[in-house]
Amino acid sequence: MRKMIHNPVLRGFHPDPSIIRVGEDYYIATSTFEWWPGVRLHHSRDLIHWELIEYPLNRVSQLDLKGVGASQGIWAPCLTYDKGTYYLVYTVVKAFYCNMYDTNNYLVTAESIHGPWSEPVALNNFGFDPSLFHDDDGRKYIVSMVTDHRIPKKYAGRLVMQEFDAEDSKMTGPVKEIYAAKDIFLEGPHIFKRKGWYYLFSADTGTGELHGQTIQRSRNIWGPYEMYRPDYDAFRQKGEAYSVITSRHHEDILLQKAGHCDLVETQDGEWYVVHLCGRASKERNCQDAKRFAGSRRYMIGRETAIQKMRWTEDDWLVLDNGTVVPQEMVEAPKCADQAKEEVAYQKLVRDDFDSEVLDLEYQSLRVPMDQDYISLTERPGWLRMYGRSGLASLFSQCLLARRMTEYHMTAEICMAFEPDVFKQMAGLIVMYDTENYLYLHISKDEDAGKCIALLKAENKNYEYLTGYLAIEPGKDIVMKVVLKDCSAQFYAGYREGTLQSVGPSVDASFMSDEACEEGWFTGTMIGICCQDLTGFGKHADFDYFQVSDSE
Repeated sequence: MRKMIHNPVLRGFHPDPSIIRVGEDYYIATSTFEWWPGVRLHHSRDLIHWELIEYPLNRVSQLDLKGVGASQGIWAPCLTYDKGTYYLVYTVVKAFYCNMYDTNNYLVTAESIHGPWSEPVALNNFGFDPSLFHDDDGRKYIVSMVTDHRIPKKYAGRLVMQEFDAEDSKMTGPVKEIYAAKDIFLEGPHIFKRKGWYYLFSADTGTGELHGQTIQRSRNIWGPYEMYRPDYDAFRQKGEAYSVITSRHHEDILLQKAGHCDLVETQDGEWYVVHLCGRASKERNCQDAKRFAGSRRYMIGRETAIQKMRWTEDDWLVLDNGTVVPQEMVEAPKCADQAKEEVAYQKLVRDDFDSEVLDLEYQSLRVPMDQDYISLTERPGWLRMYGRSGLASLFSQCLLARRMTEYHMTAEICMAFEPDVFKQMAGLIVMYDTENYLYLHISKDEDAGKCIALLKAENKNYEYLTGYLAIEPGKDIVMKVVLKDCSAQFYAGYREGTLQSVGPSVDASFMSDEACEEGWFTGTMIGICCQDLTGFGKHADFDYFQVSDSE
């Protein structure tokens, strides 16, 4: 009996997947936006078990995210491999919430997937989602979508392509348009070749619940491309894309928002795609919301799933299940049965900070957590965080976070912190972006002294959900948050005592792709942080940080 893939395979904020196979090894790259380091890489040998490996963009010379806005930064990496070299193409978005987008596209290379990766080569700035195709004659091409700042736009979607000279590491030859349409918007394009056909595989219709994936083909890489039209016209509405994979019209299934695919062939000649998806919560936006009125909320963000594909007799690619609808359980490839039993990658649950290097699960906002921000040696067995800028900062936050991966989760920390003034804070945070978070923190009030408070930020509206709750100086404090569905209940107490609830149970679903007004492409993170708005760098020490899927 064949083994099964259980979707999503990368749970929590892991959108825009790109996949390759090198021998018996599979690798997936996903977007990281404003979170540092850049681009998450996962490895597998059976498409079932996935292990997080080193980030390719881990030097400021490769990636400078200071000042980028929410949900800007790294968009839609494309990972490829050719003749002993790994190639990673990606966009760094520096401005998006205006008509004239700044979408700078780059390429880095490495001889090993584990690095080191090269300094970036600038490609072009036409739009985001660039993809590199290696033709069998040795030539290489970059295809990407095009942003249009004009009002009104002349096209709903456009794709362009240009040749890339690998020897001189530069674009060469003319830029040619290979797709333009007034009704169907395409992005995230990939080109692959089979039986003399060039296939243009593109995401359609945004990245929300109407999202999907289309496929076109041509005998000439420059086109013209013919779009495949699946036989499901009973569902299709006027202007709707001809998606080969989509969740629209199926609001009851687990994997919503399906689209933005990439394709891989196994060593046994089987075909699979990775695609982004989302698991909806029970909560919705209000009917008068500024954006996405009445939409379901996706607090975890967009994730990565895998589907099995097959080729039709006339050489079109379709889902193996005979529909256009993604499945939660998918038959694994033959290599999964042939390979030795893989032990599921043990993700970090409790970190006692006994190592001198941070676990790969952690990411920070925009800047690396170097010696100016943290220390794992100053107090052995503890993580020391030096207070830096406030939580609204786009430049110098001292913050480390891990992904929310399920709707039922628990996080707990133990910390030592002796603030001198109210401008010094440290604690436990549940965060979507710099405008949306719940922050249980220690500070010092002129009247209450050392104290705990719970701060809520929702789309630039700030409120304290508690008063300043006095605590004793000199004692280690334990903080905890329990997330159930979209409700968050915080707790606090001394290390040697019992924990008491702090504040009310809070509807945390405002930390969602649909509810956040500035950024809406990432996902909720659970973290620890320290601020010192005096500029003196007051430190906080953390003894452990535990995050689990159950209480």
